[in-house]
Amino acid sequence: MKIGLYFGTFNPIHVGHLIIANHMAEHSDLDQIWMVVTPHNPLKKKSTLLDDYHRLQMVHLATEDFPKIKPSDIEFKLSQPNYTVNTLVHLEEKYPNYEFSLIMGEDNLKSLHKWKNYEVILENHDIYVYPRLETKGSVEEAISLDVENLDVKILQKFGTKIHMIDAPVVEISSTFIRENIKKGKNVQPLLPAKVWEYIDHNNFYKK
Repeated sequence: MKIGLYFGTFNPIHVGHLIIANHMAEHSDLDQIWMVVTPHNPLKKKSTLLDDYHRLQMVHLATEDFPKIKPSDIEFKLSQPNYTVNTLVHLEEKYPNYEFSLIMGEDNLKSLHKWKNYEVILENHDIYVYPRLETKGSVEEAISLDVENLDVKILQKFGTKIHMIDAPVVEISSTFIRENIKKGKNVQPLLPAKVWEYIDHNNFYKK
């Protein structure tokens, strides 16, 4: 079984995340998409993060009607700070019959060479890339824009491992949602109904 791993803090999960995940499930050769809730991203202020449990629960609520999309708390059990390469090793040990790939936005592809042990990741895993607003096209076009950031030798060696999926461009941010809930704005169209109800019931993001 081919599993696509879609990492995120999902703070909160919104319809943009679901559109990407569902598109990958329906329009690539991936059998399932696992929404991997990350417990802590060093690049984000932890004070803005809801507790791990609440973010995982929102992913459960958002995905329960999508049989090909599953929530995952696999990183909750790993020591922090964690790196993607560690998560992949852990998953391979736990599920030896599954084939794991990464799902990422094109902006992350540009900085992939900065990831810990990125060559090990590319040697063992495929990467499924969805477009961002600034670029929408083939993987060759995407890569041509990133030559300054990605070593040509890397591309020659691993280019076949990178799959550009022509998914819808969705520019919704969790930050925008949190800020507007705090301002008392209506953000319901941006959230799955059950997620909105959970946030509203618990008065999340209002302070």
